[in-house]
Amino acid sequence: MYFFVLLILIIGHLHTVSAVTHSLKYFYTGVSGDINFPEFTTVGLVDNVTFIYFDSNTKTAVPKTEWIKRVGPGYWVSQTKTCINLHQFFKNNIQVAKDRFNQSMSTGVHVFQWMYGCDWDDETGVIQGFDQYGYDGENFISLDLKTLSWIAPKPQAFITKNKWDSDKADNEYLKHYFTLECIEWLKKYLQYEETSQMRTVPPSVSLLQKTPSSPVTCHATGFYPSEVNILWQKDGPFQHEDVETGHTLPNGDGTFQKSVLLTVKPEEWKNNKYQCVVQVSGINKDFIKDLTESEIQTNRDPTSIGHIIGVVVAGLLVIVAAVIIVVVIWKKKSKKDTSIGHIITVVVAGLLAIGAAVIGVVNRKKKSKKGE
Repeated sequence: MYFFVLLILIIGHLHTVSAVTHSLKYFYTGVSGDINFPEFTTVGLVDNVTFIYFDSNTKTAVPKTEWIKRVGPGYWVSQTKTCINLHQFFKNNIQVAKDRFNQSMSTGVHVFQWMYGCDWDDETGVIQGFDQYGYDGENFISLDLKTLSWIAPKPQAFITKNKWDSDKADNEYLKHYFTLECIEWLKKYLQYEETSQMRTVPPSVSLLQKTPSSPVTCHATGFYPSEVNILWQKDGPFQHEDVETGHTLPNGDGTFQKSVLLTVKPEEWKNNKYQCVVQVSGINKDFIKDLTESEIQTNRDPTSIGHIIGVVVAGLLVIVAAVIIVVVIWKKKSKKDTSIGHIITVVVAGLLAIGAAVIGVVNRKKKSKKGE
């Protein structure tokens, strides 16, 4: 199943790069039967890197690279409309193919695919175009651009071949598209990509720690491009031991993030000068974060925070109960001569007790940190 396997590899981000030849390709896939896969998908690629994606589940064409976002909103409206129309076209073609292969009653999985695009050698200027269809993983029919005729390797495609061969005007348009329009789009996309690669976005750097005794993470996020170095320094020289480097991961906005873990004991970095240094490609500046307790964003013990919250909640319950008692007694004031001042005094005393309890917990926390 050459066609279908090829699509899976593309969606799985198989990237290959050529220094000379550039390509623009589109893959459309329609699926019928019981399979955990969208009924219809569209994938567009420049130099084998996916830049646009659509499927029948989301019904929306979406960008997959930063540079394609430079096109206007009308582009995405147009692409979405085209893909929605093609979805129905593919459903019809799957049924036609099933009829020709005597599979009309089949409830199994069947796949109909269309691949077209162009190649351009930026050194020699050589141009190539391709337009082919597949069914159930095998070639069904393809266009010979030199003769402007269709090649049908299977008898079931002869009807289609004869029909398309007779449409001279459409075949002339396809020749024009693959040798001119497709190449123009490819060059435009390459220009977008080149311009985007010149753009840089500085990182936001944070030092994170789960508990006061756990390793410290240097986390950089929001940077572009993806090429980045995150290093730990100890008293000047770079520290390579006790360091765990994570993977560079994409953010939802086209930028990237990465983390590097420093696995030394707290007394080690407290008694020495440790720094996290972030270097982003294209930015002639190092982003440095000194490792100090004040710079760490999360170094508090969650159990102590929970203790404080528990005290506050309990105190609030006491206040609510006191207020209820005040209201009840006030209503009975006409029957009993109870001093409302005395009741308020009791409530205020309760509030002061709660405040003292909370302050006591916080002070104990501060003392424990000083003694570390």
